[in-house]
Amino acid sequence: MSISRFLLGTATLAVVGAAGYAAGTNGVGQGHVAAFLEGVAVAAPSESAGSGRIIYYRHPDGMPEYSSGPRNTDDGRPFKAVLESEDISFDRADVPPQVNKAERRVLYYRNPMGLPDTSPVPKKDSMGMDYLPVYEGEEADAGSIRLSLGKLQRTGVKTAIAERQIIQRKIRVPGTVQFDERRIQVVAMRTDAFIDDVANVTTGDQVSRGDRLFSFYSGDIARAAAEFAAQIRGGAEADLNAGGGLQLRNLGVPEDTIRGIAKDRAVPRSLQYYAPSNGVVLERPATTGMMAEAGDVLFRIADSSTVWVIADVPEYDLASVKAGQPVTVKLANLPGEEFHSTIGLIYPDVQAQTRTAKVRIELPNPDGRLLANMFAEVEIATGNDQPVIALPSSAIVETGSRQVVFVDKGEGRFEPRNVKPGIRGNDLSEVKEGIEEGEKVVISANFLLDAESNLTSALNAMTPQEVEP
Repeated sequence: MSISRFLLGTATLAVVGAAGYAAGTNGVGQGHVAAFLEGVAVAAPSESAGSGRIIYYRHPDGMPEYSSGPRNTDDGRPFKAVLESEDISFDRADVPPQVNKAERRVLYYRNPMGLPDTSPVPKKDSMGMDYLPVYEGEEADAGSIRLSLGKLQRTGVKTAIAERQIIQRKIRVPGTVQFDERRIQVVAMRTDAFIDDVANVTTGDQVSRGDRLFSFYSGDIARAAAEFAAQIRGGAEADLNAGGGLQLRNLGVPEDTIRGIAKDRAVPRSLQYYAPSNGVVLERPATTGMMAEAGDVLFRIADSSTVWVIADVPEYDLASVKAGQPVTVKLANLPGEEFHSTIGLIYPDVQAQTRTAKVRIELPNPDGRLLANMFAEVEIATGNDQPVIALPSSAIVETGSRQVVFVDKGEGRFEPRNVKPGIRGNDLSEVKEGIEEGEKVVISANFLLDAESNLTSALNAMTPQEVEP
């Protein structure tokens, strides 16, 4: 007995006692008391009962235990029947007005437990539950599904609106610092020569343009230099692009050395070779007294004022990477510092072993702190500055051969829709085809909908002979 009924009964007894006392004292008849009590009984509220068919049975103590048919608890108490009007719904304001189903034609009756059997006439299943009528207009399309409001709440289906948004995503990939290939120079003779003396320069040293590297003697160069000096003594101009000056340039003699011959009007026994540019010495095969044949490498010098960072981008991210996109480079030996630049080039091949493509980034290095082969962390800002139709990435179901989104059609109906995704952000994904702006899509529990949609498609494709037990 509830507390409200107990209080109501106590109040009623008090009224009856007072009425009896008044009747005995004042001579009021039993008819007056009966009429008074009848009025009290009419005024008492009555508890409203549920309506509709039995949907399922729940634990009498409210525990999360349910049954499709009658059953008892462990201590022998029966489960409580939940009627149709008592089914769970957390937002009744969204329930559309009920249509008079009597005005619509019943197409068939389906199994209440979702089994693939139907009946043209009302019937019961093996547990005594009535088959559910399917009215005209309620039949599901191929692949689409329909869920009750209570089931929607229990499965945790959530939706979002497709809107135009700007999608950006940062891709973090590893990279290494390398010398700019265009700034590496090889020092070699174009004719046979003897190396008389090599400057005190070793591998790793920084050199400046015009620093002496070595002195040499070559018979071919000595003869050409003598002719050039004789021309100058004869009154000819010191033209490096004609006559003896051009011949010396063709033999690989540095311009500074040629100007020295023109100034002195004489050929020294040993000619000097000077550094052609600023940079760091990568190799120094030249040694004093060696015989250098034409083409032998004597020095390799790299100008490190500008370096490259070569980053490896996975193949699946290449669609989002374009030349000119801004990048941020961080190096382990320079904590807290960031270098900003843009992608200069995307190499036209993918590495077969790693399935990555190389991208090139140029960085200024005036102080020489960026050394070759340093490891770097490259952060590429991908995306589009223009708004596109975007959805939460969780809305797209990857089936292997296609991408599917479930569109909420209202009243518990969901339609699977093939989509063509575009660029992906950290939380959002672009949809190029399949979804229009403003449509409502499922963003959680969509894998459950996908499984039920596939089951529905399979059942709809079955013939009546296949579904008969």
